Amino acid sequence: MMNLFDIWMLSVALAMDCFTVSIASGVIQGRREWPVILRIAFLFGLFQAMMPFFGWLATNYFAHYIEAYDHWVAFGLLAFLGGKMIYESFQPEEQHFFNPRKLRTQLLLAVATSIDALAVGISFAVTGYSSMSLLLEPLVWIGLASFFFSVFGHLLGLRFGEAVRRRIRPELLGGIILILIGVKILLTHISIFSSFYLSE
Repeated sequence: MMNLFDIWMLSVALAMDCFTVSIASGVIQGRREWPVILRIAFLFGLFQAMMPFFGWLATNYFAHYIEAYDHWVAFGLLAFLGGKMIYESFQPEEQHFFNPRKLRTQLLLAVATSIDALAVGISFAVTGYSSMSLLLEPLVWIGLASFFFSVFGHLLGLRFGEAVRRRIRPELLGGIILILIGVKILLTHISIFSSFYLSE
């Protein structure tokens, strides 16, 4: 089992995708709307905490399938959303699909940025987290870290959004960021599995 410091570091690492996407959402949103900010942060925190739980729960039955495909699902969702944003950045504003104020968009982002956390749940299952009571502490820290980094990222995006909007289309920037996150998730998993098989 991990010590508290390791749990904190893991929580911060998992929160970084939420942080980056929240910055882009803040830039696109353009004005401070606390209900929107808190809902996005809550959903990001909830899904980041729940995905490791599902990975842990399913380890005995579906671990092989989760490990084989989770990164492709995350990449596909992020590439789809990013591609839509890039396309819409060149369209009239009334035709834009991506809107961080919409619950549908927030849920898609929350799912897409948290899918790779399924693998964390698998690692919990094989490192001594044998019961839900033991798992509760790391899940709470993961959720809290993602929540607070999402709020902070959103506020950063709002703070510097005007300067960004004067230089580049916010949707274009956001789309590029989402695709890069998807590519990072994909390459990270491919690298991990390549190293694993080469070591055998």
